[in-house]
Amino acid sequence: MIRTISGFSVRRPVIVIVTWLAVVAAGFGIGIGVFDRLVADVGTVLGSESDDAAQRIDEVEPTAETLTAIVSGMPVDDPAVQRSVADALDRTRAVPGIAEVSEALPSAETNEALLIEVTLDPEYDDEDAAAEAAADELNAIDAPSVTVAGGPLSGAEFNTQAQEDVARAEMLSMPVVLILLLVVFGGLIAAGLPLLIAGVGVGATFGVLYAFSAITDVSVYAIQITTMLAVGLAVDYALLMVNRFREERRTSLDVPGAIARTTASAGRTVMFSGLTVAVALAGLVVFPDPFLRSMGLAGAAVVLVDMAAALTLLPALLALLGRRISPAKADTGAGVFARVARVVQRRPVVTLVTTGAALVAVAAPVFGMHISQGDPRMLPTSTATRQMWDELVTHFPSEVEWTGDIEVVAQAPADDPGIARLSEQISGLPAIGAVEVDDLGSGLTALYADPLSSADDAAARDTVLAIRDLPTSFDIEVTGSAAQMVDYRDMLTERVPWAAAIIVAGTMLLLFAFTGSVLLPVKAVLSNLLSIGAALGIVVWVFQSGHLAGLIGTEGLGYVHLTVPVLVGAIAFGLSVDYEVFLLSRIRERWLAGADPQAAVAEGLQRTGGIVTAAALVIGVVFAGFVFGGFAPIKAIGLGLVLAIAIDATIVRMLLVPATMTLLGRWNWWLPGPLQRLHARVALAETADRGVSVGSRARSDAFALSLPRCPPRPLLWVGRATLCCQVCCQGGHADGRGSLSG
Repeated sequence: MIRTISGFSVRRPVIVIVTWLAVVAAGFGIGIGVFDRLVADVGTVLGSESDDAAQRIDEVEPTAETLTAIVSGMPVDDPAVQRSVADALDRTRAVPGIAEVSEALPSAETNEALLIEVTLDPEYDDEDAAAEAAADELNAIDAPSVTVAGGPLSGAEFNTQAQEDVARAEMLSMPVVLILLLVVFGGLIAAGLPLLIAGVGVGATFGVLYAFSAITDVSVYAIQITTMLAVGLAVDYALLMVNRFREERRTSLDVPGAIARTTASAGRTVMFSGLTVAVALAGLVVFPDPFLRSMGLAGAAVVLVDMAAALTLLPALLALLGRRISPAKADTGAGVFARVARVVQRRPVVTLVTTGAALVAVAAPVFGMHISQGDPRMLPTSTATRQMWDELVTHFPSEVEWTGDIEVVAQAPADDPGIARLSEQISGLPAIGAVEVDDLGSGLTALYADPLSSADDAAARDTVLAIRDLPTSFDIEVTGSAAQMVDYRDMLTERVPWAAAIIVAGTMLLLFAFTGSVLLPVKAVLSNLLSIGAALGIVVWVFQSGHLAGLIGTEGLGYVHLTVPVLVGAIAFGLSVDYEVFLLSRIRERWLAGADPQAAVAEGLQRTGGIVTAAALVIGVVFAGFVFGGFAPIKAIGLGLVLAIAIDATIVRMLLVPATMTLLGRWNWWLPGPLQRLHARVALAETADRGVSVGSRARSDAFALSLPRCPPRPLLWVGRATLCCQVCCQGGHADGRGSLSG
């Protein structure tokens, strides 16, 4: 299948290239419009009690957006400032689309700031224009400092920050990536091909996200995360393919033949790697949170696009430019990576125990992780929304507590005696201040409670649960930020095991199809969990506790944004398996060629050492570009992925893999008889161009699949290869020939 696809690309390279150019042009031309459709909301659980109650309130009383302005830097009783503020308030009230403008509230803390709130009309056609016009009037106040944020203004800042982060990350990472590729390949053409595939991946990413925005909300985080994946995986896949092409050119200068052999080996690896990463991301569809679900679908689509480009566009480009790419230097199979493997193989138990214990220790902070919907501290200090937060901290500390709200929807009219009792019961709870009753009409009443603790605290969670358990003669539903966090945590508790089961099962099935082993997929999953746990442990240590946070332009927030653990876990799991596939492909090749288990591991590690290290450096650089972006959640995701890749490419690949595979020995490739026949159906092995003799103890599924006239039940098993024999047999075919034609 792979060779059929790539064969067309080699025969018709111009058609393939023009088709991909059209895809990229549409992505950058039309898909770039996705930046105007991004939303900043996350953490919604469709169908939950908090979501249903919020919709009930919004249907009766649509939520009005609110702007906040702080005028500071002068005494609040300054006559000139008071006149300027009064004039600005009058002008703001006259702006179309403004429902209400509060009087200026003086700061009781410093007496040097005024707080103004502007409520937009939810029924006005263009809230964005009304917000901008109101901000212009307020910014005209004659005072040392005027900060206006909130509502559509903050939403626009999130979108702008997303674009700036993507641009900054590409500007920082692409030159470094090019330099790394030049060092690896030693030529501009070979180094440029992975960057071309990355450009295709980014253009296709914009197109995929734009298509998704037509049917669902697309988060501001989605554009950054999928761009990271598009660039990183595109470069990785192209790097692997071009490197293998150069190796094939070393033994034969025939370009079409080298491309065919490249796609039969490295192309198969890319296909299984891409499918594995896509499965890991597709596991997010089990979450009812639209953000996570859309991230899973969009991310999986982007990975598949990268995979398709590597298997079609890259062979077409190689067909046109391959003669200008120099062959690789000879690899003796002995080098630093092989020496490291042999050192580990002499003490596999000690290596396994000490390495595993170290990773578990680094992962320990995960058990104290506190997730949150976040606050304006997630934004850089250059944004008005973050400046508003800092102004509130200084002048209005009573307003800065991120308490959110608790809203109760009662299916009873406001004059029902039970409503008064309910209001008293809610007011009597320890973490509740005042309670306001609002008649929504249609037999519904809303009770707005003022919580005294943060929406993320245990006290707020206990308050929500206590309200839901209150005895009433009518049905009630609790919503608001505290209730949303309760429902979100419950959703994670319920759905994470399902997502993990889908990801692990899909990954193990694909690795089984790829390796023909039962134990290697289990080993891969366990080692990946260790590396992901260690990466998340460091993320918690930095972003929640604040250790070394200043080095990447952030601070200890006391929490980890709720998007971080799920996304880092899913993406890092896929990427970790990505490198596992790269490594196992070469170990398997050496094993099938007749090497003993220990030699196969050492030689496979040596043959992949340079290219996997280069791939890890490249994708690490891409993700590192986002570590220095503006959003704290994106910084955390970028750092988590960089760490997961670094741990996987060093500790896991160079220590855990050789240690475990040495201990397993020949059991690495153990496969019961029934599963051998299943593997022959799902392996998708590609036949090679060169023959392999029976004397080399060849065990490839490709050989088994290529044998003609095989009986239903073989009479002899040699290793994992089926030798189809009649009465006597010296070879693999029914006609008695003495060699297996691969």
